[in-house]
Order: sequence, then structure tokens, then C-alpha cells
Amino acid sequence: MGPPRVTLTLVAHLDETGSGPRPKSVMLTFLGIHLLGRPAAIYSGSVIDVFARVGVSEEAVRSTLTRMAGTGLLTRHRHGRKVYFGLSERLAAVLEDGRRRIWETGAVNRSADGGWTLVGFSLPDTRRGDRHDLRRQLTWAGFGLLQNGLWVAPGTPDVTAIVEQLGLDGHVTVFTEAQPAEAASLVRKAFDTATIASRYQEFLDKWDAGKPAFPDDLTRQLVLHADWLHVVRRDPHLPAEHLPADWPAIQAETLFRKLDEDLREGAAALAAETLELMPT
Repeated sequence: MGPPRVTLTLVAHLDETGSGPRPKSVMLTFLGIHLLGRPAAIYSGSVIDVFARVGVSEEAVRSTLTRMAGTGLLTRHRHGRKVYFGLSERLAAVLEDGRRRIWETGAVNRSADGGWTLVGFSLPDTRRGDRHDLRRQLTWAGFGLLQNGLWVAPGTPDVTAIVEQLGLDGHVTVFTEAQPAEAASLVRKAFDTATIASRYQEFLDKWDAGKPAFPDDLTRQLVLHADWLHVVRRDPHLPAEHLPADWPAIQAETLFRKLDEDLREGAAALAAETLELMPT
């Protein structure tokens, strides 16, 4: 993986905060499934074919690929009259972060001794833009607002990387607490657990009835992963001991893993038939 500071900044900007994943988020998911870890580039026509099956137009796909290449997220390769796209090191780091979030970190934080990180800052009105960027990146890193200018997160997120990127050295104070006695109170005050739970419940409502009506296992797998990432990336990963016993993330993660296992073989076979890759 690339430097944490690159990944954190990129992910904060790429995240979508609507009620469901947008086409760009689905594109990132697609690239993570089919290109991450492979020394290959994918033919643009293959991408257009798959996205047409989930209702995304050719124009939208071409525009997204072009913009991502223009900002250095994708590498462009031409072979004859065909154009292929590969992952840049920057984007590979972002997608690797997502892979770990799904398969290693998981949706449920069962750690009893992960500690907490608190961040305090004070910025003048002349740096309102920096203040906005700092808040956005702290939220993305799993922090909740405890009170004005004081944020808290479980574990030990890399706040130093955020501060250095924004040039806020001297304006931000970071300190850790092994296990504050009022940890349960911190969760209640700083995090909207009802909204977090509702996202998992929406995932369950959509997928628990079986396979939604997408054309095939390749597209079902794509939308399943995009939906799941859309939920877990906005979950601050609060310690389970401070959450209700029926926390829906547990059931939702079990369902995601089962559906992924059911779809994996069929999706892989279709990908081999549908996607044209070129070694890089």
C-alpha cells in the first residue's frame, strides 16, 4: 500500500455521501474487484458493456474513465485502436484500503482495548476552507464531534497525516486515551448511531430477500460490493461493547459474505468471458 496520507486524502474526496453509491463509486468498486493486484489494464469497451447492464450510459462511463485518467488515478494504454485503463499507484492504494476494510477490518469492532483518539483544534475564520477540509477528513477517518473543536474516534487513526497534508501543524492537538471510563458516553454524544444502524438495515432490506433483479452474477456481485462499501466506509467502527446487542452490522456482514460466496464462481466465469484485459 502507498503512504497512508495519500490514501486518506483520496478516499475522503472520492467518497459519496448520498443514500446509495453513485456511478463513480461503482466504478471504483469494479476496478477493485477486477484489476486490484493484477498487472493488467482493462479495455474500455469491456467496462462500458458491464455498466450498461446496470443502467449506466456509455457516455457516463467514458467521461468517468477520462476524468480519472486526467487526474492521475488511471493509466491509459493504447493497443491498436483500443484504449485500455490500468490502476495508478495512488488508486491502487485507495482500492487496497477498501479491500482491507471489507475482508480484514470487518464491520464489527470487537476489540476491548483499542483505545480512543481525541483531536482538538482552533482555526481563525480566515482559514474557513481548511477548517472544512479538516472536519471532512476527520469524519472520514472515523471521528465524531464531541463538542465544538473537539473530535473523538476509536483506535488510533493517523491524524498526523491529515494535519501535514492540510498544513495545520501547530493548530491541532492530538492525544490518546487507553480506555476512558466514560467511553459509552462518548459514543452517545459524538456519533449518530441511529443513522449508522439505518444504513446497515437498508442494506439488509435490499439484499436479504435474495438476489436483486440484476442481469447476471457479474453485475450482482458488483452492486453488492458497491452497496456494502458504501455502508462500511461511513461506519466509524465503534467498539461493539458500547453498541446494542442487536447491532445490525453483525447480521449485515454475515449476509454480505454469504452472498459474495454464492456469487463468486458465476461472476468469475462471466468476467473471464466479458472482460478483455491486457498485461501491463
